[in-house]
Amino acid sequence: MTELSDFPLRADLVGQKPYGAPQLDVSVALNVNENSHRIPEEAAIDIVQRLAAAVLEVNRYPDREFTSLREALAGYIGRGVTPEQIWAGNGSNEVLQQIFQAFGGPGRTALGFSPTYSMYPLIAEGTGTTYIAEGRQERFTLTADYVAAAIRKHKPTITMLCSPNNPTGTPLAIECIEAAYEAASEHGGIVVVDEAYAEFAHDTTVTAINLLAGRPRLLVSRTMSKAFAFAGARLGYLIADPAACDALRLVRLPYHLSAFTQAAAEGALAHADALLANVDDIRTQRDRIVVELRAMGLDAFDSDSNFVLFGGLDDSDTVWRALLDRDVLIRDVKIPGTLRVTAGTLSETTAFLNALREVLA
Repeated sequence: MTELSDFPLRADLVGQKPYGAPQLDVSVALNVNENSHRIPEEAAIDIVQRLAAAVLEVNRYPDREFTSLREALAGYIGRGVTPEQIWAGNGSNEVLQQIFQAFGGPGRTALGFSPTYSMYPLIAEGTGTTYIAEGRQERFTLTADYVAAAIRKHKPTITMLCSPNNPTGTPLAIECIEAAYEAASEHGGIVVVDEAYAEFAHDTTVTAINLLAGRPRLLVSRTMSKAFAFAGARLGYLIADPAACDALRLVRLPYHLSAFTQAAAEGALAHADALLANVDDIRTQRDRIVVELRAMGLDAFDSDSNFVLFGGLDDSDTVWRALLDRDVLIRDVKIPGTLRVTAGTLSETTAFLNALREVLA
């Protein structure tokens, strides 16, 4: 049997492990921050019709510039954003990878604030970019002065800010982004704000998109996977200066967005109000989780996302396994004494809370 070690793997990839979360067959899956609500029937029918129309032209390459999709995304975002400021990929991870391909690489560095999204260092490794991890402050927060000082210390080409932060759910003050951009501008670096969970925030008017004017090196990444309940379709996007989008054109693969992806995403955006109708319910379940976990004596962290990180566990691995024995899957994010749970439907959230009470008892 041939093994990985038999191949001439890049030296910096030897011993590395790929990203992966358990994919198990359970009744209550609350481990990867999916939207548990299925898309409405009216949207599903429209999307299927658009896919059927795309099949008739599948002998041709798709629109390389995904023009109508960029127009639809700009319309959804509003705030004066134009189609020229939009870029898209097969999930926001691909968009982030393209950013690292364009602006990172050997001899360049990226800065993140741990614990944060685990894909940042993996994307950095895959592109030959040196990743620097600074810690977070009390209860995983960040202040403007702290962020700016770290950027001035390391002078990274790419600074990654996750807002709200994954896996902690911590909101990020707009002042932190402004301070990060000012500090990065001193050495010509770029600032990437990952807003994958922005639609779940308590105040959705607070976004890095509002800061784009006059800041050409500020890039804002978002996704349709979470709030749109569109994880299986794989559509992430970027809002940035048109010149930044041009940089990603240099590293994208030809026709990287299939005709089916474009058609499905346009269909979903045409029914944005219907697809986003469940966001309020998810917020309600998230806040319910925080309240009930604290009532159990656990340390539930404030969250602007569709998930809750909670601590106060003497043995988080034992708790995780005990929940799995009860057909409930949540996430061990490898922060000692903590676990993370996605806010699901009313019944899923109730099942999790009841199972956890049993385990703790």
